[in-house]
Amino acid sequence: MARDAAHKRIVEALDKGNTLPFDIKGQTIYYMGPAPAKPGQIIGSAGPTTSVRMDVFTPRLLEAGLRAMIGKGGRSPAVREAIKKYKAIYFVTTGGASALLARSVKKVEPVAYKDLGAEAIIKLTVKDFPAFVANDASGADLFEQGRAQYQRAKGK
Repeated sequence: MARDAAHKRIVEALDKGNTLPFDIKGQTIYYMGPAPAKPGQIIGSAGPTTSVRMDVFTPRLLEAGLRAMIGKGGRSPAVREAIKKYKAIYFVTTGGASALLARSVKKVEPVAYKDLGAEAIIKLTVKDFPAFVANDASGADLFEQGRAQYQRAKGK
């Protein structure tokens, strides 16, 4: 899990040639807005945050070896091209279902940038996490396909 502030730090470190505090190669980042865990829980609500906010950083992370992202909403043309170029994938999950999504989280481990609080990087171990492919390595875009299908149906 990583959000805006962590993305900024990661890209700054990469651009300076610094070693990251974790191996980004082959990883998946979930753009999540975590809530504090209640007593007896390992995580609070765990819903996706709007992915386009990370678009300024995403091509650089994909170049560094990031392979997948999970969030909500569409991605910019530059990110869709980078997904295709670096053979990555973008998954979407349902916004507004954060309590339900939290049930899939089985383990939470701090990884880096703990000083960022809720925006620190944490490793989530999940089971049966509901997500589907929005952008794949071949350039397919679920959002564009949906709009086209709607336009065809509307024209009938």
